[in-house]
Amino acid sequence: MGLRVLAAMSGGVDSAVAAARIAEAGHDVTGVHLALSANPQSHRTGARGCCTIEDSRDARRAADVIGIPFYIWDMAERFQRDVVEDFVSEYAAGRTPNPCLRCNEKIKFSAVLDRALALGFDAVATGHHAKLVDGVLSRSPDQGKDQSYVLGVLTREQLSHAIFPLGDSTKAQVREEAARRGLTVADKPDSHDICFIADGDTRGFLAERLGSAEGPIVDQSGEVVGSHQGAHGFTIGQRKGLHIDRPAADGRPRYVLSIEPVSNTVTVGPRSALEVTSITCGSPVWNGPSTFEDLTVQLRAHGEVYGCRFEEISGGLRVDLDRPATGVAAGQAAVLYSGDTVIGSATIVSAS
Repeated sequence: MGLRVLAAMSGGVDSAVAAARIAEAGHDVTGVHLALSANPQSHRTGARGCCTIEDSRDARRAADVIGIPFYIWDMAERFQRDVVEDFVSEYAAGRTPNPCLRCNEKIKFSAVLDRALALGFDAVATGHHAKLVDGVLSRSPDQGKDQSYVLGVLTREQLSHAIFPLGDSTKAQVREEAARRGLTVADKPDSHDICFIADGDTRGFLAERLGSAEGPIVDQSGEVVGSHQGAHGFTIGQRKGLHIDRPAADGRPRYVLSIEPVSNTVTVGPRSALEVTSITCGSPVWNGPSTFEDLTVQLRAHGEVYGCRFEEISGGLRVDLDRPATGVAAGQAAVLYSGDTVIGSATIVSAS
């Protein structure tokens, strides 16, 4: 007997093919598009972002082709509170958030899943590129499109009600299948960047909400080497756009080493000063097998993978890396893997 499945349809090719596969497998599928913006006209043109009127129409057309019921759920208020406002407040605190990770955690697999279960659905299906076998999450075979990192924050309970129909497919295979099925989104460009920042100007977006406040840019000795209009406009490891008044004594580029929101100070230095081998994390989520080997950690979406060891400490984890990593930012997620299988995740608090 088939399941009652709610298929989250963003208007892109991945979610359309995912919904089609679930329906073809004999399940009772209903498509839903999430309206995440109170003013969707302003969100994007072309391939930037998502959540536009254009996307909702593409999702509806795909549902018509597949032959499944389709609805639009207004999640704009929840998205504003749990993703956009969280993004702004994290930057204000000197951290670097990942809004896609937060959207998966708070919207797609909390608000949507909770509502779906309350309405009698058995599961939520999405177009994420990740594998899920017996409730265990692992990487997609398409390493360039793998999204297991941004799903690493999900709990075992949430994963038990999730379906990722694209788990064994590459992006090229998904596009070919969409064309065969007559889905008009087959060649639609992937969305990218932060969906709620239409022009891609993150610094401008933050300045509009947090204001401008001139502060110093200092080197490791504390000497002022420049100024800025708000520490929230910087991220750890940033090299470009620093507007430093004079070059370093050795002539080499300088990078953002730390951000202090209270004093509104940005510290810069050489790339070597960014290297860390020990990371402290909070709020761990364990969602994979309890026994594992070949342990690695990923510190950014589509970032490098590092061999590691970890130990549980009060309120979190300490992760020790086998080799130095650079640009490790508080607020990002550290996702632990055993081979390609996700073990769990935690939020980066500090690194040394």
